Amino acid sequence: MSVTDEDRRHLRAAIAEAFAAKARGDQPYGGVLVAASGEVLATAGATVTTGNDFAAHGEMNALRAARRDHGMESLRGATMYASGEPCPMCAGAMYWAGISRVVYGLDGPVISRITGLPADAGRLSCRAAFAAGPRPTIVEGPTLTDEAAAVFRS
Repeated sequence: MSVTDEDRRHLRAAIAEAFAAKARGDQPYGGVLVAASGEVLATAGATVTTGNDFAAHGEMNALRAARRDHGMESLRGATMYASGEPCPMCAGAMYWAGISRVVYGLDGPVISRITGLPADAGRLSCRAAFAAGPRPTIVEGPTLTDEAAAVFRS
């Protein structure tokens, strides 16, 4: 499978969520969760700082909102669009929720280089985390890297 124009549209929405998160003082990450049917289930930015919750990454917030508003079954077979490569925590949550595909903008090592975060911040790729489970998860990315990097450079 390859990234489509529809994928790029949803990924741009995730990047917009990352810009909004950064503007309110949170980490610059966003997620958009789209059902297998194509329905947008949830959009969210990170609220780690403003929500005082270390686990409130953009992808986690989108998963929680979609489950709350549409039920657990709606997550099965969905696609997560993430402005940055999902961390191992988010990848694990997506795996257990039944997400079948992830499309992300910027990978962990590049985020580390741009932000000056320690190199270990991107040490475990989401591909490796998903590969640890027996159910396949398609991972597409990095894509729209210049647009995704802009949130870290602004």
